[in-house]
Parts: sequence; C-alpha cells; structure tokens
Amino acid sequence: MTLAVRYTAARTLVTAVVEPVEPGPGEVLLAPAYVGICGTDLHVFHGDMDARVVAPAVLGHEMSGRVVRVGAGVEGWRAGDAVTVMPLRWDSTCAACLSGYRHVCRNLDFMGIDSPGAMQRRWTVPAATLVRLPGSLALDRAALVEPTAVAVHDVGRAEVRAGEWVVVVGGGPVGVLIALVARAAGAEVRVVEPSAHRRELAGELGLVTWDPAAEDVPEAVRGWTGGAGADVAFEVSGAAAGVDTAVEVLGVRGRLCLVAIHSRPREVDLHRFFWRELTLVGARLYDRSDFERAVALLADGTVPAERLISRVVPLTEAPAAFEALEGGGDVMKILVDCAAGTRGAGA
Repeated sequence: MTLAVRYTAARTLVTAVVEPVEPGPGEVLLAPAYVGICGTDLHVFHGDMDARVVAPAVLGHEMSGRVVRVGAGVEGWRAGDAVTVMPLRWDSTCAACLSGYRHVCRNLDFMGIDSPGAMQRRWTVPAATLVRLPGSLALDRAALVEPTAVAVHDVGRAEVRAGEWVVVVGGGPVGVLIALVARAAGAEVRVVEPSAHRRELAGELGLVTWDPAAEDVPEAVRGWTGGAGADVAFEVSGAAAGVDTAVEVLGVRGRLCLVAIHSRPREVDLHRFFWRELTLVGARLYDRSDFERAVALLADGTVPAERLISRVVPLTEAPAAFEALEGGGDVMKILVDCAAGTRGAGA
C-alpha cells in the first residue's frame, strides 16, 4: 500500500492509503520525490474542472523522482535513475497528432488531471514519458522542470528573438520563468505584477518590474522602447485587466502570446489588432524538446529554481498547502515532499 493525496470534491483534498499499480509492459514504477502545486491544480481544487476530473483523483504533474521498478520490455531505465515525467499521453491517430502536434491531441490524457498524478509515494507511468535528470540537478529543483518547459514552449511559440522588447504580464511562477527564459534568449524583459512580494523576488533575480497600481504601464513601455512599443507580450495573469495591458503595450506587428487559462470569454480591443497588425498566439503545454531544454536551463543555473521555492511540505500537509497558495501572500512555489518520513526507512 502507498499514501496519496486525492481530490474528492470542490475544496476537499484527503490523504489516503491506496493500492499502488504494478508496472505492466512498457511501464515504470516511480517513487516521486517532490511534486509542485501549480495554478491548474488550484483550478481542480476549486471544482472548476469537475467536468473533466473524475473523483477521487490523485493530483500532481510537476514532479521529480526515481525509478523503482521497470515492467516487461522497458529498456534504458533501471532502479535508482533520477527522472521527471512529461505527463502527456496522446492517441497518435487524431488530426492534431497526425499533423505533428501531439501535445494538443484531441484526446489528450494529461496525467494528474485526466488520470492519476504524482502526488503519491508510488506512481506507475509509461516509460515513454520519462525524461532523464543529470546527477548535478537536485531533485527538489528538478520538480520545476515541467513549469520551466511550459516557459520554454511559450517563448518558442512567441518566436522571441535577441534584442526584442518583451513584457510579461503576471509575475507568478510561470511568468517569472517566461521572463528568465526570454532573457536567456537575449530579449530585454519587463514584468508587470501587482504583488510586492513577487516583484521583490523578480528583482532579486535581476528582472525589472512594474506595479500596475502605481504607474501607467503602457506609458512606461513607450518610454522604455522609445515610443515603439513591445515586440512581444505574454499574458500570464488570467485577468481581464491583464489582457488589456498585454494588448496596449504592443507596438506595430507585435505578438501577444496567451499563456494563462481564462475560464470565461474576455473583451479584446480588436481594432488595435487591426490598426497595428498584431498577432495573437496560443501556447499550450510542451513537447519533449521543451522538457530537455528546461532540464538544461535548470542544471546550468540559468533558471535558479531554489529562489522560486517558497516552502516544502510533507505529503500529509498537502491539503493545507493548497489553501496557503489560494490565499496568495508571500508564496511563489510550494513543493510536496512525497518521501518525507520514509527516507532511510526502506519505504
């Protein structure tokens, strides 16, 4: 038996003892070490995804861990290997898959949402989802590979180039990661964020921030760019005001990359899109090359994961951690330590 955190109803998470699934052919049994809690997990916690999530559901898709056992036919992996998981399973038959866009498969299984996730002490996954971690990358920091892969994909979708002016609207974990990845690509970056704590953290990482409550952000962008406007804006806030800001800061032929999940339709100034020949780009998830790039950025310190981790809690305290994140405040990324209390005990 193993311990897991399960979503049972809106705003209800419980820790429960469950039967681990033995790995079948082509599968691997993992011991998750650390699992990050993200905004999508909070959407599930709030009950916003009940039409998709079948309760009781084990959450978690930002993870690091080690191989425990491999199933029949699995090659290249052995017990003790450090790994993360690209939590996507696709059907390989739909139009999206056949066009080479498997990450937006029409029947995509996003593990941790559509099927059991990593917030448990034992997790069985397809071997094809494993991504190897270098020995130099600590497992707590490696739990940020998945959100960093999101940022890598977003920056790639927006086609950010060296020397471009980039505005990131929303300075939460993914927004800061996008800013760091865009900076690594050679862009000039500004982050718009109302939280003083998050602005302070971004500043410690060498990022310049603006408080939308204290200054006119579009005017600040015009001053920064010599009146040209930003080349790229990332909307990561999920708020209507964030959409307005992201559109307003763009210069002629600017690109707006939509990253946040907007649960309701938003009004958009389409006249501005027409007048300045703007482009709107959607960015969802990632592919394996994004994951591999994310591993490299974390391993070489380009993304200083340790600065983004606000707190680490044991598996039994995960429900309280969700409430802490929901309340905002001085929190960036909370990790769940799935092995707390078991290290050295043979569990």
